[in-house]
Amino acid sequence: MSPQSSTVRTALTHAGRSVLPESTQSNPRLRQVIADRREIAAMTRERVSSPISTMRFYLLTSPGKLLVILLGLMLACLLTGFYSASALNTRSATLESLIDRTEPQAESAEVLYSSLSVADAAANSAFISGGRESTGLRDRYADAIASAGTALVASADGAGRDTARHDDQPSVHDDLETLSTRIPTYTGVIETARTNNRLGYPVGSAYLVQASSLMQDTMLPAAQRLYDQRSAAISEPQRTLTVPPWGVYVALFMTILMLLLCSRYLARRTRRHFNSGYVAAAAALVIGMLWLLVTGLTSVAAANTAKNNGAEPLHELTTMRILTQQARSVETLTLIRRGDPGQRDRTFGQSVDQIRSMTGTLLDEHPHDPGIRDPLDDVSRSLDGWERAHQAVTTKLASGDFEGARDLTIGSGGDSTATGYQQVNDALLRAINDTRDTFRENINTAQQLLGYTGTGIGTLCFVAAIAVLAGMIPRLREYR
Repeated sequence: MSPQSSTVRTALTHAGRSVLPESTQSNPRLRQVIADRREIAAMTRERVSSPISTMRFYLLTSPGKLLVILLGLMLACLLTGFYSASALNTRSATLESLIDRTEPQAESAEVLYSSLSVADAAANSAFISGGRESTGLRDRYADAIASAGTALVASADGAGRDTARHDDQPSVHDDLETLSTRIPTYTGVIETARTNNRLGYPVGSAYLVQASSLMQDTMLPAAQRLYDQRSAAISEPQRTLTVPPWGVYVALFMTILMLLLCSRYLARRTRRHFNSGYVAAAAALVIGMLWLLVTGLTSVAAANTAKNNGAEPLHELTTMRILTQQARSVETLTLIRRGDPGQRDRTFGQSVDQIRSMTGTLLDEHPHDPGIRDPLDDVSRSLDGWERAHQAVTTKLASGDFEGARDLTIGSGGDSTATGYQQVNDALLRAINDTRDTFRENINTAQQLLGYTGTGIGTLCFVAAIAVLAGMIPRLREYR
């Protein structure tokens, strides 16, 4: 061993104490070695005393940087998978709830209103006919009351979750309570009116007016509010269902971009341009993105069709049918009351004008949809015949021909208001059924498309995380 090496070892052994001859201490190389050893010793003591410093020191090394990349990519893949699965499964559950619960409740509310209107019109028509009512009118009234009871039970499903009030309006629970208590009251008053009418007592008309007032002032407004609330429950979720899940797209794109950047860094760092784990992870994420592009956009297109060709025209058509029934109730009730024909004509005319206006709007918005166009063409033609019959009834009432007015109001001829009303109602009912089928078919399609997308993309993101781990482990083992 050379004297110089022995001198260096002695200096190191004594932790840098000045034990060398004066001539040796002036050696710059020796002083640098001693300084480096002192620094290493100080760093070692610091790492032993502080785990945070040890971790910081390790993360600055090459294996530490690779470990950070590994954990970051795995966390990004897992979070993206969880978010994507949660968002898409929530959207699928909303679609399923629309078709299984919300839309049937809205339909039940519409049937409830229509059945009550039909029952009221049938009761009034039976009374106008005088004496003992016909079997047809009696059966129509009984069927309408039975349908109203069934629809009320269906509409009450989930009412406990809809107790909120909006703008000082009664809640769903309040309207259901009103209908459940007033329907028996109404039928009881009608039976009293019918009994007195059979016996020839004039008081029967007073009972009928009382029952019809209860229907028009309390029961039908409650039924219409119930329908409006149920219909709003359909339109509110569609504001989000008709918008693509941009958050999921952004999350997947950012994860793929992060994977590509980390792959480029790893290639430059390790001089290996191909990593099978990263390639597998990228393939899984790209498959998930393509899957979402196909099913997500197709689902949004179906939801838009359900909204534009189903829910929106369905609401308009139902409103038109409600106006039709209101116009018919005005006709029959005014004939019973022998009231002012001028007021009767004004109310009837306002309802008909609204129906015409809404018919023209729907025809302009859906000129190529035969399920809407053909029934609305029939509505327009039937409205003309109904208005002519209505004017004939008004003329007969003005001349005091009550019998002729009665025949034109409840008769079965082609020139009666009953026939005009029935034709308009039947045409609207066909259009309502067609738009309801369009809505349900497209919502069902959108739900089926998204049924497994959320779970599938979540699984692919988990596979990507495992692939990243498998691709990084060999690179970390190189630093053992």
